[in-house]
Amino acid sequence: MLIKPSASIRQNYNEIAALCKSTGEPIFLTKNSEGDLVVMDIEAFARREKMLKLREELLAVEEDRLAGRTGVTPDELDSYLENILFL
Repeated sequence: MLIKPSASIRQNYNEIAALCKSTGEPIFLTKNSEGDLVVMDIEAFARREKMLKLREELLAVEEDRLAGRTGVTPDELDSYLENILFL
């Protein structure tokens, strides 16, 4: 976890942006020693959003399975996952 004071975004924007891109991790900005903002590279954000969406959908499928509702074949699941992960 990377933590920087909020003033660093104004003073060192290019450095912070490069750090976001090189690490792929969010950077936590503080104000008066308290957590204030989180910034991250747009591509890392998009990947994180895809993973969260996939997790939600997998949880819904698991709930359906436990409730005895209809599932999908392994081929259908494989095709679905490829579409989600490689859009």
